[in-house]
Amino acid sequence: MNRHATGRDATIIVPVLNEGQIIGKFLAHLRDVVSDEEIIVVDGGSGDDTAPIAARHAPVIVSAPGRARQMNSGAAVARGNILWFLHADSTLPDRPIEQIKEALKDPAVVGGCFRLRLPARGLAYRICDDLGNIAVDIFKLACGDHGIFVRRGVFEAVGGYPDVPLIEDLGLCRRMRRAGRFVQLRSYVVSQPRRWFRNGPYRTTGMYLLMLSLYFCGAPMPVLTRLYKRLK
Repeated sequence: MNRHATGRDATIIVPVLNEGQIIGKFLAHLRDVVSDEEIIVVDGGSGDDTAPIAARHAPVIVSAPGRARQMNSGAAVARGNILWFLHADSTLPDRPIEQIKEALKDPAVVGGCFRLRLPARGLAYRICDDLGNIAVDIFKLACGDHGIFVRRGVFEAVGGYPDVPLIEDLGLCRRMRRAGRFVQLRSYVVSQPRRWFRNGPYRTTGMYLLMLSLYFCGAPMPVLTRLYKRLK
């Protein structure tokens, strides 16, 4: 981990892989809402034009593929005192950095996330966002599309994201909970349900619920990985 921060307020870290169709628009939107905060795009070896498009908007580094490795690589070179991890298909609320800093005024709070909204109608989507938000409030565990943020010192102290091929976000949240309070803010991050559209809302929701249940029951990662590959 980089221990030479300059005192900058926040660094936004965006892991990407073959997001050439959306990364330019997302980064322009991100810059509109975060003003002059540091943005780092971490490319996991895209085979399209993701990296050159992203480089028009923010510094791009390349790492081994896998979101956990990409986000840890971004954190290692970040200069901010707050790390905020975002997916490239997100639409952000107004003044998000101010909301994050307000939450972190409480020294007991080590980090947290935003609420999630999927912009589609149907029970399957409400299970994933509304009920998912309630679950985050109860269990203090969030998936990456909630926009997880964390104090830099805490991220370094707990070892960052676990080096696993999936569900790394829940692993980080578990580590954060041991260090202090995890909070969910009232504002929403809107995430495009691309996998739901591609695989069907009920099949996708059911598969995610099965994976999460198996994860909490201690299922080995190869089992979870095989299930996840069915949604790609």
